[in-house]
Amino acid sequence: MRWVRNETEAEDVVQEAYLRAISRFAGFQGGDGRAWLLTIVRNTCYDHLRQKGASGQNTDFNEAVHSAGQQTPNPETALLLTERAEVVTKSLAELPAEYREVLVLRELEQMSYREIAKIAGIPLGTAMSRLSRARQQLRQTLVDFMEPMRVDLKDSGNASAIPA
Repeated sequence: MRWVRNETEAEDVVQEAYLRAISRFAGFQGGDGRAWLLTIVRNTCYDHLRQKGASGQNTDFNEAVHSAGQQTPNPETALLLTERAEVVTKSLAELPAEYREVLVLRELEQMSYREIAKIAGIPLGTAMSRLSRARQQLRQTLVDFMEPMRVDLKDSGNASAIPA
């Protein structure tokens, strides 16, 4: 979903990936089946994005829609979680594709560095350096997104200190 950014297209990509996996299962040499399948899903996603063109990469991922089934205790908590998810989603979308890919594989899919390197088809050191750069860039993007909110909070705090 985070690669394709459209629920319907993601479902199509998953179906295509499973068809590819089934047709290539005889060639599976053993080892980590999860990494093998995720490599197929990744390649299918990129094939789909290449066929579709760059316009599909601009569609926003709606975290609130795709995390249905999780219940929040109250409306205030729900609002805060939604705002945080939007900031993280926007920050993640700001990353270049190769950074976003390694970050998603590591932090969301809990893949090891070796698995990430194998899935992405890059050397282990490259996977590690991309992940480090991705984290740094994500951190900076989050700070940039949050800075206007801090200014607003400071301004509202100062306004309440002024006597009426």
